[in-house]
Amino acid sequence: MFDGLIQFIRDWYGTTGPVALHEPRFTSRDETLVADTIHSTFVSSVGAYVDQFEQELGAYVHARRAVVTINGTAALQVALQLAGVGSGEEVITQPLTFIATANAIAYNQAAPVFLDVDRETLGLSPGAVQAFLVAQADRTADSCFNRKTGKRIAAIVPMHTFGHPCHVDELVRIGHDWNIPVVEDAAEALGSTRAGKSCGTFGKIGIFSFNGNKIITSGGGGAIVTDNEKLGARAKHLTTTAKLPHRWEFVHDEMGYNFRMPNLNAALACAQLEKIEVFLADKRALAEAYERFFRDCNWGTFMKEPAGCRSNYWLNAVMVSEPKLRDQLLSKTNHAGVITRPAWTLMCDLPMYAQCQCGDLANSRWIVQRLVNLPSSARLPNAR
Repeated sequence: MFDGLIQFIRDWYGTTGPVALHEPRFTSRDETLVADTIHSTFVSSVGAYVDQFEQELGAYVHARRAVVTINGTAALQVALQLAGVGSGEEVITQPLTFIATANAIAYNQAAPVFLDVDRETLGLSPGAVQAFLVAQADRTADSCFNRKTGKRIAAIVPMHTFGHPCHVDELVRIGHDWNIPVVEDAAEALGSTRAGKSCGTFGKIGIFSFNGNKIITSGGGGAIVTDNEKLGARAKHLTTTAKLPHRWEFVHDEMGYNFRMPNLNAALACAQLEKIEVFLADKRALAEAYERFFRDCNWGTFMKEPAGCRSNYWLNAVMVSEPKLRDQLLSKTNHAGVITRPAWTLMCDLPMYAQCQCGDLANSRWIVQRLVNLPSSARLPNAR
């Protein structure tokens, strides 16, 4: 049943060998900038490429401030702190996400509240959030409290799953009505837009990831973006061990984090960002080819970008028609050396988050029973 898909993928990448799920693409430009960093000896968190990447990333997503970090998880941890999330509070998020989303909440000693996603976006459902708040929350002049637990609901964290923009604009409106800031987990969504606006820039603060499997990579890295200059300055201060500027003295005015991106990684990120439009164009071509392949397929439906959005198609996905086909597809493709993967285990089904409050998760459970991610690497002709 799946032989045609396997052959289609091999033909697309022009190989009879293994096909990765999503591997990075490098050129001599990446090597040149990394080598320049090595020759400069400024390979750690002090260096020109750190500042350059922050400026170029901010310009690319149209955010006033960008602060780069060691990874996306660290970026989200600090972003939540900047948004006011504190110990003993709660954060509304989705169960269909990578564990970093939930962990970043827990690192702030807060508890996730897992609400359902929409099938057409795979992201946090505004309808589910609004229904939960109406049924279970009380507003004060400047805050919102969970009536069941008595705890303050300190933030809403939607995640743009596999690069598909969720209904973040609606979530921001709901958050405003209920006095809850939105912190956007756009780890997978660099280059994705909703109504022409970059993912990561709708909420009070947003974050990105530049892990080795992301649309551009710095090896390991992340970023905090915001239009609030004060929050941006504080993000940089907190992620640089809260050290006060001085030519030789070491004075720190609060507990900070050693979360700054090294210059070596930032150099690679700068080179990668130069190629992002090439990556996006090729990934869109692949998504369109997948869509054509599945158009007449009776066992799977391709996951297309939501209406009014432009997805980066970071990881392409197919929804199989029956849950039993999911594992059959995973087994057949991986055995053939064509790497596919399922969606993550829902966060509320992991032991460390099993006691967290949940809404009705019918869509999330329907998706994890059927979704399979397909090879999605960009091709880069004439790379060297």
